[in-house]
Amino acid sequence: MADQEEFAELDFLERVAIRLPDDEAVLKALADLYTKVGLYEKGLELDRKLVRLCAPEPLVWYNLACSLALLNRRAEAMEALAQAVRLGYRDYQWMSEDTDLRSLQDEQAFKALLQQIAARSSKTEKHGGTP
Repeated sequence: MADQEEFAELDFLERVAIRLPDDEAVLKALADLYTKVGLYEKGLELDRKLVRLCAPEPLVWYNLACSLALLNRRAEAMEALAQAVRLGYRDYQWMSEDTDLRSLQDEQAFKALLQQIAARSSKTEKHGGTP
């Protein structure tokens, strides 16, 4: 559960977000903090906004997948995660161990995405560039 410092930071960021409703950095920090303190629905709301504001960024789609997975909305989470990978998400190690994605780890589609990342990473290493 959240401590006093996290709640103070949350209060601060919420006030800043009111003044700067489309500031990507503020929204990303606030969404991350909502998730950290267990306010998953609020985090999901901001993650949905962030994918509209930052659609080409793989990490915002990955974070959306995490929020959805934490709320056990597995089909939607897999769609968001697949989009993150299509856009270039490549952190195999983190994705394979991320506890936010625990509800997806037994899904065949999740395992296939991990294999896709591993294959692209292997191809990149062999050719010394980007896939």
